[in-house]
Amino acid sequence: MRDHRVRSGEVELAVRERGEGNRPTVVLVHGYPDTSAMWDEVAERLEARFRVIAYDVRGAGASTTPDDPLDYGVDVLVDDLAAVLDGLGADGPVHLVGHDWGSVQGWEAVTGDRLRGRIASFTSISGPARQHLARWTREAARSGPRGLAEVLGQARRSAYMPVLMAPRAGELLARTLPLTFGRGLRWREGADPRPGHPAATLPRDARNGLGLYRANLRNLGGVEGDGDTDVPVQLIVPTRDRYGGRSLLLSARGHASRLYVRRVPAGHWVARSHPDLVARWIAEFADHVAGGEETPDLARARAAGRPGRDFGGQVAVVTGAGSGIGRATAHAFAAAGARVVAADIDEGAAKHTADEIGARGGEAHVYRVDVADPDGMERFAAYVRDTFGTPDVVVNNAGIGLAGSLLSTSEDDWARIRSVNLDGVYRGCRLFGRQMAERGEGGHLVNIASLSAFMPTAELPAYSAVKAAVLQLSECLRVDLAPLGIGVSAICPGVVNTAIPRNTEYVGMSRAAADELRETGSRAFERRGYPPERVAQAILRAVLHDRPVVPVTPETRVVRTLSRLSPAATRTLARLGHRARTRPRPAPPR
Repeated sequence: MRDHRVRSGEVELAVRERGEGNRPTVVLVHGYPDTSAMWDEVAERLEARFRVIAYDVRGAGASTTPDDPLDYGVDVLVDDLAAVLDGLGADGPVHLVGHDWGSVQGWEAVTGDRLRGRIASFTSISGPARQHLARWTREAARSGPRGLAEVLGQARRSAYMPVLMAPRAGELLARTLPLTFGRGLRWREGADPRPGHPAATLPRDARNGLGLYRANLRNLGGVEGDGDTDVPVQLIVPTRDRYGGRSLLLSARGHASRLYVRRVPAGHWVARSHPDLVARWIAEFADHVAGGEETPDLARARAAGRPGRDFGGQVAVVTGAGSGIGRATAHAFAAAGARVVAADIDEGAAKHTADEIGARGGEAHVYRVDVADPDGMERFAAYVRDTFGTPDVVVNNAGIGLAGSLLSTSEDDWARIRSVNLDGVYRGCRLFGRQMAERGEGGHLVNIASLSAFMPTAELPAYSAVKAAVLQLSECLRVDLAPLGIGVSAICPGVVNTAIPRNTEYVGMSRAAADELRETGSRAFERRGYPPERVAQAILRAVLHDRPVVPVTPETRVVRTLSRLSPAATRTLARLGHRARTRPRPAPPR
């Protein structure tokens, strides 16, 4: 390591250099209230292959403080970056990496003319361009209720900003940071404090850094330019960032001619909690920009950078994809940019789904699997991993229906519905969950439960029991996998217009009686008319927002609420419904 002092105007910047000087250069810029020491773990992993430069921004760490407390405008910060490049003889284009406010000024550097031609690539972590922020706020607020909710959610995440910008209140909040910052790193970020971070200069750094907010955020509406750039940009999006919502952090889509998006199940200080991953992604991106081959992971990241493609480049596995909710879900993920693996025991039905997706410009691949077959599921999971890589989303949807009294349910009947509706979910979660855990980049498991998971019924005891087990399995697994960044959602549809009533097996009654009940149930579901496409959209939202339990239809929400407030009431309703259905019918007139 070599330490330098570089003058930029009235301030002196403390710069640390690692690695051989003849290697490609990576420049690391930190945010608030950090110093360059925040990058130490990443820099250590990069220095074997790169020349790594990190510096304390003005007013932080060992750098000096400007006389004017508002002399922190992004144009001045870009001048500081230029001074560092000049001072260390970085004549060739460098690979710039910014975090938080370091990313904000990085965007300024790659979208303006000051450093044109001097930056080969830019990796942005948790810091949008000011132009993107202003535009995203306007467009999201005007787009409708959901967009307005995203803006309000971001306002809640950013509630500290007006405080930091306010006189006296900002200074008061800055004084509390040294008391809480270290504990926050440990408990919220999974990164233990260590010598150098938080820095010993944190009390001064927090106070000086107020100028970042006060100089740059007072008039976002007046920010010039559209924030477009021809510099290749890699977005690293921590999905658990407490300060920047996913939608805001992805606001760069459409503003970079070459945009790559990587998601990581981590908090704001991802460079501290996941340094191996961040360093690997920086190196992989720099190698590709320098002329290296595009890896499969980078190809997926490039697909994820396309506007309007929430699942661009991701791999989504859907079982039971040949019909109903599974078919609609496969279509929805494909429309959102995912590469879909459509699996079903009926290969012809799965192929029909895949052909429909292909005709609409999506990508889908077919696999025949019986989720009740342990060996078959092992082969299926291995096929997906070896052919497409570890999936990002797995929807365990395959299921069958069984109706009739438990007293009439045979051992074979019970084993069959359990092996498909519960064991199939267990296998999908275990096999693909292991792959996600080994990859270390998170993922999401979706399990289809039912309204029946909340409501006792004499007519569907076996079906209700396994669906309740799916719900509880999902809740347990969510707790188990949360430290690995793997989300788990239980989706609970209600009366949805699918073929399951017509395909349900009835036990303990004659064929004629079973056929009559099938027909009655099918007509009731058709009259209800709730489309499976709406369930599919609920599944996509559950993955995007990491929701634990999603009661989809109105009746499911009512029953779930009632089951939580008054279990006795749900039992009473179940008894009344059973009596009504089993009441003797009057003899038909002669």
